[in-house]
Amino acid sequence: MRSLKVYQSLWAMQPHDQSGEVLSLDAVAGKVADAGYDGLAIDLGAADVATAHAIRPHLERAGLTPLIVAFPKTVESLRETLVMAKDFGSPYVNVIGQVFPLTVEGMIPVIRTWIEMADQVGIPVHFETHRNCITNDLFSTLCLLDAVPEMRLAADLSHYMVDREFKLPLSTWERGLIQRCLARSDSFQGRVASRQQVQLQINFPQHAKWLALFQEFWRAGLADWRARNDSGEVVFLCELGPPEYAMTDADGREMSSRWDEALQIREMVQTIWAELGGDA
Repeated sequence: MRSLKVYQSLWAMQPHDQSGEVLSLDAVAGKVADAGYDGLAIDLGAADVATAHAIRPHLERAGLTPLIVAFPKTVESLRETLVMAKDFGSPYVNVIGQVFPLTVEGMIPVIRTWIEMADQVGIPVHFETHRNCITNDLFSTLCLLDAVPEMRLAADLSHYMVDREFKLPLSTWERGLIQRCLARSDSFQGRVASRQQVQLQINFPQHAKWLALFQEFWRAGLADWRARNDSGEVVFLCELGPPEYAMTDADGREMSSRWDEALQIREMVQTIWAELGGDA
């Protein structure tokens, strides 16, 4: 049986809306669990290992699965995070590698070493499509996918919309580039971007065309995952970041409720999943 698991992000919960209130770790776990999420991603770029250990008992009490997001600054430093993630019960480690040589040829041994390291520890790694890391650029990432067939992605395509400054409508060639990423993605993330902004308010009418595009991406990615997997769980992470990811007005106030938007995105993705055949 295949199933969809939707996670929220700890980073997105500090704060979680325009109030600016930063909830306690216990309150975060409770709010996320009460809203019906399956897990919580712990971003070690925005938080630290001590925070991960501090929130762990709250997640266990709330019945939430932790997902570790790693930002290794050296090749070897990922090993410790992999061991910790396996102990936490993370389904995989989402890697945003801060080791990024200038050439694809230099990147290949880094990716291969991290995959071998994950195999040794016994936990999968998904390399997130993300700016300012080893997968910074769409084109170099596609070259990496060709060179390292075992490389798997966590698809956050908001970064590549900004990276490549894609215009609408996307050409057939451009859609093909995105599809190549989706075909190698084993997890997905929910954020809507345009060619200029990495995170848009999904209910503003001027952003409807971008929301529609990302819904197409999510549907295509989940359909492709289902075609490759007869069983297992696929994670969709709602990750709407606080300022300065979230746009603010002249007074520094967020222009929309990210908490409400994340719930809307979750509902959209659950609807797509059901239309594709659901938990079957």
